[in-house]
Amino acid sequence: MMQLDQAMLDRRSIRGFTDEPVAREVLEEIISLAIRAPSSMNTQPWHMHVLTGDVLEKVRAGNTERMLGGVPPSREIPAHGKYEGIHRDRQVEIAKQLFAAMGIERHDAEARQDWVMRGFRQFDAPVSVVVTYDRALDEHGPVAIFDAGAAVYGLVLAAWSRGLGAVINGQGIMQSPVVREHAEIPEDEVILTCVALGWPDHGFEANAVRSLRREVSEVATFQGFE
Repeated sequence: MMQLDQAMLDRRSIRGFTDEPVAREVLEEIISLAIRAPSSMNTQPWHMHVLTGDVLEKVRAGNTERMLGGVPPSREIPAHGKYEGIHRDRQVEIAKQLFAAMGIERHDAEARQDWVMRGFRQFDAPVSVVVTYDRALDEHGPVAIFDAGAAVYGLVLAAWSRGLGAVINGQGIMQSPVVREHAEIPEDEVILTCVALGWPDHGFEANAVRSLRREVSEVATFQGFE
């Protein structure tokens, strides 16, 4: 296992996986680390539904059928809508990097559509971790989502440190009724996102893409220092 700093510096989103299964014992180990995340007043609002095999294939098939059939996305948290300004610029920037790595031309509508559908299939990963939080906490505002996000970051870091790859994948739950049915998610939980996870395919070009990051000077301000 690598040092924390190295895992944080090296980690990147993995969108291509081998078909090698991930042992349940490994998944339990990384989840046990992820749920050490802090939470508001120790509420620990998160749940992780780990899917593989036939269950995951049913989710993939249902997502694909509904999306290709024109069924509008159905998420249980507010959609982010269309980004504008610098946030849109960053979205376009990473898309350009990924398309260039995969050799997808701007005019190639079929290849672009295929890339989008990969997301709805959880990038064909052998494991999908569906992350939910306790619905009872919705009345307390977005803090439960914030807390669950901390656990998700811990999950992908713990996976990376063990040689696994992951991508946090909102597309995978955009047809949430399909996910809820096949993953047997209780009604008192809200589906937040999913994490596609598995052993990286090092020959998959997009796996080498690293998003550009802002400098500390662009992000942080410091007051009261000498």
